Amino acid sequence: MNIVGALLVAVLIGAVLPLQGLINARLGAHIGGPVAAAFVSFLIGSAVLGLYLLATRTPVTLQGSFKLPAWIWVGGAFGALYVACFTLLVPRIGAAGMICLAVLGQVTASLLLDQFGVLQAPKPVDGLRVAGALLVLAGVVLVVAPWRAQAQKASGTATAASDAPTSAS
Repeated sequence: MNIVGALLVAVLIGAVLPLQGLINARLGAHIGGPVAAAFVSFLIGSAVLGLYLLATRTPVTLQGSFKLPAWIWVGGAFGALYVACFTLLVPRIGAAGMICLAVLGQVTASLLLDQFGVLQAPKPVDGLRVAGALLVLAGVVLVVAPWRAQAQKASGTATAASDAPTSAS
């Protein structure tokens, strides 16, 4: 895949994340909460990945994997934590706010991991990359706009009622 195709796929996958959070939040409301919804989401996702592995006849080699350090298995736990928290918070923060805050956390952590060479060769953080992170922060502030929520509370206006799903949806 060329770089343009890879960038388009990344944007499309990113576009699906808020929808996944909204779907999981709705599911959680019906089956016992955000952790139950995250569990079902991972269960279905694991089944889809298993079918893909079978269809493509991709071997899964676990020989010697138990000799790997314990931290190597943490990725699945991080994924579960992310999906459960996203499912819990998206109804409170909104899809756009949640995605923006998650991206801010990802950019900040990525710059630190790059700078200190965590699990990779160090990639120094320069002023241009810091400026990019600050622009992400500015975007988060404008999208989340916590002052609007405070003003709405003070005036007694709640957007949650207008955003609430109806029985027809």
